Amino acid sequence: MMKKILNVINHITTFLLFAVLIVTVLLVISFRASGGEAAIFGYQFKTVLSGSMEPEIQTGSIISIEKGGDMKRFEKGDVITYRTPEDMLVTHRIAEVIGDGEQYITKGDNNEGADLDPILAQNVVGKYTGFTVPYIGYVMNFANTSQGAALMLILPGLLLVGYSGITIWRALRQFDDSKAAEKH
Repeated sequence: MMKKILNVINHITTFLLFAVLIVTVLLVISFRASGGEAAIFGYQFKTVLSGSMEPEIQTGSIISIEKGGDMKRFEKGDVITYRTPEDMLVTHRIAEVIGDGEQYITKGDNNEGADLDPILAQNVVGKYTGFTVPYIGYVMNFANTSQGAALMLILPGLLLVGYSGITIWRALRQFDDSKAAEKH
């Protein structure tokens, strides 16, 4: 009975390691092909690099934003991601809508005052969906470097090869034990 349980655990572990390898390869290829802009089903994932939106969005988190649509549709209280004149991405809450949505005054939840410059609707990238995964942003930023991409591809492969080696060693040991038992 114990052998069957160990055999099932062995198969599950092998499958999981192989799945992690495949997913990691696909993610690294996706990040590289898209220039670091991961997107799934129309939602784009961004890394939060500051604490301006804490406690709702923690530094180092990834968030999903919904891209596209009419960028004049947002209301006070919506959280948007926009591009600054310095070509940086910022995610802040809308504090005020100017005109019919041509411009927005934004503010980080953790900031004392509103941002100095109004945001033009044409600079809005998308709306925050409410989906956040803490700390994964650090991994995504590292994976976007050359060293990170290499490590993300190599490490799961090494784990799979190492685990396969252990499995083969165990099988050979059991085979030797059964041969020794037959001789006695």
